[in-house]
Amino acid sequence: MLLLVVGPSGAGKDALLSGARQAFAGDPRIHFARRVITRPLDAGGEVHEPVTEAEFAARDFALSWSAHGLRYGIAADVIDAAPVVVANVSRGVIEDAARRHDVRVIEVTAPVAVLAARLAARGRETAEDIARRLNRSVSIPSEFASMTVRNDGTLQQGIDRFVATLRAILAAAV
Repeated sequence: MLLLVVGPSGAGKDALLSGARQAFAGDPRIHFARRVITRPLDAGGEVHEPVTEAEFAARDFALSWSAHGLRYGIAADVIDAAPVVVANVSRGVIEDAARRHDVRVIEVTAPVAVLAARLAARGRETAEDIARRLNRSVSIPSEFASMTVRNDGTLQQGIDRFVATLRAILAAAV
């Protein structure tokens, strides 16, 4: 099963995924895919595999997309790494993923004010860039049931909610 984690920029997906990686360390039922991104490693944010545009174009991806001037991908070789593979993806690739894989979706959300504060705190974008991100509206296709994790409290509360959701999915899937 491919478990897609989606949500707006600033919702805290990377932080929740990091906490979940620790919570499930050593569990052979679950694998957390590392994204390949055309962004330098020292640009901040998630730990990812940085590549150039040329390197990206030469890779084999299970899923890939472009957003915010960057290219993102989930390497094809990680899809079968465990019974459940968790990947942080764009909402725009859900339908494509579902055509080729058994897919479940977790949407991480937070109020707009929280998103704006988190994006500003990252310091990677201008106020105009942040406004563009906040105004970007991409919905989950209606035919896909998704589970929602609201990440509007402390980091630990968000991680606890996210891990509980993953445990419920694992219990049903494996």
